[in-house]
Amino acid sequence: MSNEACAYCDEGPALDAFGIKIYELPASKVVLFKEQSHKGRVIVASKHHVSEIVELSKEDRDAFFDDVDRVAKAVHATFHPDKVNYGAYGDTGHHLHFHLVPKYKDDEFEWGGTFAMNPDRVHLTDEEYDEMAKAIVANL
Repeated sequence: MSNEACAYCDEGPALDAFGIKIYELPASKVVLFKEQSHKGRVIVASKHHVSEIVELSKEDRDAFFDDVDRVAKAVHATFHPDKVNYGAYGDTGHHLHFHLVPKYKDDEFEWGGTFAMNPDRVHLTDEEYDEMAKAIVANL
């Protein structure tokens, strides 16, 4: 592991810039993405500081995907999207994480295409973030 700062490991101002940690699962941290163009968008970040899925042991990889599955089910139960898209990037932030991005047919924004990393369209109040986080956690 490098000495490079990591938003998911440090859980400080770098994470606060884009997300709110709302829960810990056995293999991951669940982060509510502050930009909510896609209602219910969250990030599932591995508790292991690795850049690639292939750097995890089979057991750790299985546990991480179990967490992704659990969060996806919670997003479906909470928001009833038509589809959840999954994105695993990391070109600049070298920590394994998946974006779970709910998509809704009645909101044509980006339907049928790749989601923007940060469209900067929808931001909520602290109370609205808190309410959303509680609803997701209740379904975990």
